[in-house]
Amino acid sequence: MSRSGVYTFIGRCLRGLRWVILFLCLTWVSLAPDVAAQSAAAFHFIKPRAHKVKFRFELERNLIVINAQLNGQGPYNFLLDTGVGTSIITDPSLRTTLKLRVGRSFRVAGVGNEAPLEAFETDSVRVGLPGVETTSMLFLALSEDILNLSGYVGMPIHGILGSDVFRSFVVEIRPSESLLLFHDPAHYRKPRGRRWTALPLDLEGNKPYLTTQVQITDSLQLPLKLILDTGAGHALSLETTSSRQLRLPPKRLRSQLGKGLNGFINGYLGRVSGMKLGRYQINSLLTSFPDSADVAMRADVPRNGNIGFELLKRFDVVINYTNNYLMLRPNFLYREPFEHDMCGMDLIAGGPDYRRYVIAHVVPGSPAAKAGLQTNDEILSINLLPASAFSLTQISRLLHSADGRKILLIVRHADGELATTQVQLKREI
Repeated sequence: MSRSGVYTFIGRCLRGLRWVILFLCLTWVSLAPDVAAQSAAAFHFIKPRAHKVKFRFELERNLIVINAQLNGQGPYNFLLDTGVGTSIITDPSLRTTLKLRVGRSFRVAGVGNEAPLEAFETDSVRVGLPGVETTSMLFLALSEDILNLSGYVGMPIHGILGSDVFRSFVVEIRPSESLLLFHDPAHYRKPRGRRWTALPLDLEGNKPYLTTQVQITDSLQLPLKLILDTGAGHALSLETTSSRQLRLPPKRLRSQLGKGLNGFINGYLGRVSGMKLGRYQINSLLTSFPDSADVAMRADVPRNGNIGFELLKRFDVVINYTNNYLMLRPNFLYREPFEHDMCGMDLIAGGPDYRRYVIAHVVPGSPAAKAGLQTNDEILSINLLPASAFSLTQISRLLHSADGRKILLIVRHADGELATTQVQLKREI
């Protein structure tokens, strides 16, 4: 591949305050043999006889956040994402702080008409996670923090860790305990018990895919190929152009699903009747249907969509790349209903502690719009409590909570004027 080779970001986007946060997918248009060899570096246990480590993670807006040391410095906050083949450093300041060795530059193409973003290949980065490490790892470092992951997650985010972790270990995720376990594949034994169910995984381009039955409507069931995507905050996303039989549901809500590198991702929110995951049937599943012009044209591997962590968090999860399987066991979140944001506004977190909240987008005709809320309003108070008393995740849960719930807000408009208003949540689908 020449030095002008292209990395393409496809269909993964940052989601705002609504039900989906992240849909970011790094794919290689072409891959030079030397790059492939460098990216094969694997993590190993720090203790010589260790076969397992476990540590806690933070679950913020349906995203797994873990601490990482880079070149002996940190800790830095990284998202753990099966949907990313090559790990990414999104914070450009780390290039100087860590004295990163800059290799080839690449053009990063996204959705929209703006000029592409420049990114750099950097290798030989030492990465340490609790109990494990690697002495040489390849990253793609962005020249600008255009993704603003920190603002969407509500805490400092420095990058995304992808397939390097999952190729090194059997990864067990216990969302209800906020616990991660890394197992040595050579010593790992499949869990037993009637509540566990197993599904085969196919690895293509360093990403896991599964094929399962999705009940689109009461009369239409299709086998669909889906990315298993721990870095997507939604439950399910389907691309209608991937199959002639895939259609938008009759009851749907036009929505700005998120923001990509060079523009907004538009589409619809709706529900599919159900989806089969091994022995488990998931009903009335909230689903995004991104516009085909925004995402489908750039898929690197033919697929019908992806499964995100809003669904996966309802299970204890075992992801085994070595033996190509996924195992699921329901946890106490299993019976929680799938709800969308019933307010109709997206927030961005800012300030030194990411506890200042500014409205980035208001859906026309939504409860937020009817309450007089506007883009660039700052939320000062929620139900008579300072907005800074809430994390962005807590606010998101509140706005997903209950049809008809009333929320009292004090806001500061862009011109400095203060206003008090009440929003009544409304379930649209």
